[in-house]
Amino acid sequence: MKLREPMPEFNGATEWLNGQVTREDLVGEKPTLLHFWSISCHLCKEALPQVNEFRDQYGDKLNVVAVHMPRSEDDLNIEEIKKVAAEYDINQPIFVDSEHKLTDALENQYVPAYYVFDKEGKLRHFQAGGSGMKMLEKRVNRVLSELENGE
Repeated sequence: MKLREPMPEFNGATEWLNGQVTREDLVGEKPTLLHFWSISCHLCKEALPQVNEFRDQYGDKLNVVAVHMPRSEDDLNIEEIKKVAAEYDINQPIFVDSEHKLTDALENQYVPAYYVFDKEGKLRHFQAGGSGMKMLEKRVNRVLSELENGE
């Protein structure tokens, strides 16, 4: 997915945890962070506390949606996904993408991966890997400051 392309529809979830959202719910009001993770991904688990901190810090200014992207058959166990989500306090909506529908729509190949969309739903930043939360924070702040400055 290229920068400035529109956020795809949230179609094809095998299940939603913690409530369901649509593209229409997210676009128009505030920017959105899509966060891809997997229960078998050690780096994802290391990053989850930072993602939660981020979610809590920017909660009123930023939509946060988690996307569970399985990497193997073992990652398809919904009970295990629920258990890990609870263990790591993932209380934002989780799109369980067992058939890789949203993963493919975004052309994503990585976990963890982060997509920042502005309030119009256009992709403004993408990054993958366990590090780089400072860069992610910088990008989110840039999108938020544009919003505040009416750009």
